[in-house]
Amino acid sequence: MLNFAIETGFVLIGLAMTLNLWRLVRGPDATDRILALDTMTINAIALLVLFGVRAGSSAYFEAALILAVMGFVGTVALAKYLLRGDIIE
Repeated sequence: MLNFAIETGFVLIGLAMTLNLWRLVRGPDATDRILALDTMTINAIALLVLFGVRAGSSAYFEAALILAVMGFVGTVALAKYLLRGDIIE
């Protein structure tokens, strides 16, 4: 049952990443593109966690944590750039 749930999760997250990529390319505004990129980061974290559960390795969980921190910093930097026009004051 767990294998079926993991495989279904892979398919559904892959579909979500495809739709996020479509929004990233087609998004009419820069804010839509930033949100699509942030959502793709969250989906990539979910894929890494699923790989970790499937492989039984904790290295994937650590990689997911690093990706989460980098995604947060990147989203904050892009949002600050949109608001003020520069990142460093």
